[in-house]
Amino acid sequence: MDIQYLRNQMINQQLRAWEVLDRRVLSIIAAMPRDQFVPPAYRQLAFADTQIPLAHEQVMMAPKVEGRMLQALDPQADDSVLEIGSGSGFISACLAKLGGEVLSVDIFPDFTAGAGKILRDLGIYNVRLETRDGTQLDWLEQRFDVIAITASLPVYEESYAGHLNIGGRLFVITGEPPVMEALLVTRVAEDAWSRESLFETALPPLLNAPQPLQFRF
Repeated sequence: MDIQYLRNQMINQQLRAWEVLDRRVLSIIAAMPRDQFVPPAYRQLAFADTQIPLAHEQVMMAPKVEGRMLQALDPQADDSVLEIGSGSGFISACLAKLGGEVLSVDIFPDFTAGAGKILRDLGIYNVRLETRDGTQLDWLEQRFDVIAITASLPVYEESYAGHLNIGGRLFVITGEPPVMEALLVTRVAEDAWSRESLFETALPPLLNAPQPLQFRF
């Protein structure tokens, strides 16, 4: 593969075409070796406009969705970041380059171990990886400036936004297939949040996420 050619195609034909125009975000994604985060069996698809399968029926988001998420969250150098769903570690790495200290949790130990190895190999040390159920936040006492949820929630769960600092931003994809909604939630006051609909997409759900009520007749 001509890695540089494919990377440039990804940036120009996928991200820019999908209104990812933030120079910091484009620069970080362009510089990050995305192919190193992709399972070997799918490495030829590292820069393709598609979700990439991971173990446990999880996926890496399509590059354009990753770009829109990072652009919406707009992490700054001193921002504290929480990532729910470490996956391959690619978004963890981008958040670490854009923001400050990152706490990334995943329910699968092989994901946290694999992501940790890649991050260390790349010299990225401001990510703390923990194996935890991302739907359970009772252990979490601190607040964050940025929260990224990298799997979908069939039902929007307000508890995540409760862990934002004032001015903090949460990215989450909610709903059920075939069409889900990407949201940016911002904490504007101690007891108030704004919500912005960004785009439609579809993504596998977060394991153990609450399900919508089923009506029986």
